[in-house]
Amino acid sequence: MIALIQRVAHARVEVGEETVGEIGEGLLALVAVEPEDNAGTILRMAERLLAYRVFGDAEGKMNRSLAETGGGLLLVSQFTLAAETGKGLRPGFSTAAPPDQARRGFEALLAACRERHSKVETGRFGAHMKVSLCNDGPVTFLLHT
Repeated sequence: MIALIQRVAHARVEVGEETVGEIGEGLLALVAVEPEDNAGTILRMAERLLAYRVFGDAEGKMNRSLAETGGGLLLVSQFTLAAETGKGLRPGFSTAAPPDQARRGFEALLAACRERHSKVETGRFGAHMKVSLCNDGPVTFLLHT
């Protein structure tokens, strides 16, 4: 599983004219499910999203997690993160999980995060989404499990 996380002042996901997910301060996580992902890797990603220390403490050092700050988590499925980009000029997607497996994996991640954190929003799996954000820092990390 891959997650590109961004510390945000706010973020929103729209499908058509409808806002389907929105948070204030917190993390936007763009997530790709890979074929080898299982319950263990999904749980590990949920734990990392909530515990990864990217928020400033009293001294301004990144020592606080989303769980500690109580900020929002906006999860957005993005299979293109798993693309093979090492050759040529066009990405290949054989390294991403097939759609049914990806949906199950993403929904399992969403459920695991919602069990552990009260402020979890999401986009709409498989939809064409518009994601708006204000990256705070900017702070962006690529997580793998």
